[in-house]
Amino acid sequence: MVLKRALSILGVYKAYEKWLWYQVKNYGKPEHVAIILDGNRRWANEKEVNPWLGHKKGAETVEQLLDWCERLGVKSVTLYTFSTENFRRSPGEVEEIMRIADEKFRKLLTDERIHRNKVHVKVIGRVNLLPESLQQLIAEVEKATADYDKQFLNFAFAYGGRA
Repeated sequence: MVLKRALSILGVYKAYEKWLWYQVKNYGKPEHVAIILDGNRRWANEKEVNPWLGHKKGAETVEQLLDWCERLGVKSVTLYTFSTENFRRSPGEVEEIMRIADEKFRKLLTDERIHRNKVHVKVIGRVNLLPESLQQLIAEVEKATADYDKQFLNFAFAYGGRA
């Protein structure tokens, strides 16, 4: 039953991917791509691994996505990364997500692609709810890219319907 469901989903995703590629190839490229990052825990559950390994894998996949957007010349990308509801998860999972975020924002500070492509990085949401060290790191990244205006990378972090 699980295999049948997986093959069905895989077939749908393959068809959808083909359709998206056709749209991008044959029509104007998108100027702005926004993505809600979802499914990392489900992926981890299916692989029978700890949830934070799903979040780590998701973060690695985001890097591939950003490379793809760069090659296509997408000017703006918004990633919905962590909603305020996610704070209800177990303290260990939230802590691990914050650690991964710290690692990735630290990487942004020195990522030559960010500086070569003049990518303005902005975090939107209730940043004040994040750990102090992560707030400071985000401020550093935003300051380091504040004068860039060729591409835009937005992170919705600690966001919600009212934020």
